[in-house]
Amino acid sequence: MRVKQVVSDRLIAVGEAPPWKRRLTLPAYQVNDAARYARISTQTIRNWQKNSGGKAALAQREKGKALSYYQLVEVAFVAVMRQLGLPLSVIKDARDFIAQRLNSEFPFVENRFKVQGSKILMNLSEFDREARGNKQIVVSHGGQLEWGEMLGKKFDEFDYAKGLAVRWHIAGRDSPILIDPQIAFGAPQIKGVPTWAIKGRQQAGESIADIADDFSLKPMEVKQALQFERDIAEVVQ
Repeated sequence: MRVKQVVSDRLIAVGEAPPWKRRLTLPAYQVNDAARYARISTQTIRNWQKNSGGKAALAQREKGKALSYYQLVEVAFVAVMRQLGLPLSVIKDARDFIAQRLNSEFPFVENRFKVQGSKILMNLSEFDREARGNKQIVVSHGGQLEWGEMLGKKFDEFDYAKGLAVRWHIAGRDSPILIDPQIAFGAPQIKGVPTWAIKGRQQAGESIADIADDFSLKPMEVKQALQFERDIAEVVQ
């Protein structure tokens, strides 16, 4: 008998899923790292994962285990929704509704959420009649439903393949810094070099020129990596 695991709400025999897809579900990100990448506190993530009334704002994880890439992406989207002023209770209900509508364990990760989500979330009054978050999440333009600016920008940070958000341009499209579960064990990196490694070399006293030469990077790329590390270090834990 073959052992099976759940991947995106479908039972797939272990070994049948391609390696790149298996990496998306493996525990790889400590909560404090995920919090820094999403620019929120670790306690916030823990609160989002609490199951209240049978629902949670994020997929559950085993106690003490790291988050998977899928869960990291969900953290990023929930963070934006909270910045828009959506109550956590509404996000929880919306996530549960979308998960059922898309038949997905990780609805915020899927391209279908990007494409169909505005229509699904338009009627947030289903969940909370006091909620006005739908006006912040979607706008009407020429009779069409579109994502609001903040969530639209968040979608733009991701590359999609096979319907899934597989790469995160965590510092924006203009930056070479990427999170790719297939490279550098999913750590933020430039051309395969983790940003934390570049930071470590500078802290050891090496010059930007020497670091760039050793890693075959441009000096500007080294500076961008160092700036990124400074930015995420400022997040209050």
